[in-house]
Amino acid sequence: MHVKRIIANLAAPDPSAVDGFYREILGLELAMDHGWIRTYAGDARMSVQVSIASEGGSGTPVPDLSIEVDDLDEALRRVHRAGIPVEYGPAHEPWGVRRFYVRDPLGKLVNLLQHE
Repeated sequence: MHVKRIIANLAAPDPSAVDGFYREILGLELAMDHGWIRTYAGDARMSVQVSIASEGGSGTPVPDLSIEVDDLDEALRRVHRAGIPVEYGPAHEPWGVRRFYVRDPLGKLVNLLQHE
């Protein structure tokens, strides 16, 4: 048996409330909409990973999601344009990533990162 993918499921009273964040800020496409569930997806193939942590590194809280992007500066520009406060960073971490934390419209802590 092989794990084919891992899906993050976030509870929300109104799943469409996150549309601007996941589509406009992160550039994901709406892949499925049944009203009670909306799935956002990209076209990149990804490795399967699950992280279990006691902290988020550098003394930060454990983020709900970590999303790797190819252009962290552009992600930061989009976050600033949308008026979303940055809760941590941007920081160059000793394990070879540059990252910052924001909260999505559901209040979930999102770690946006790029490997250096």
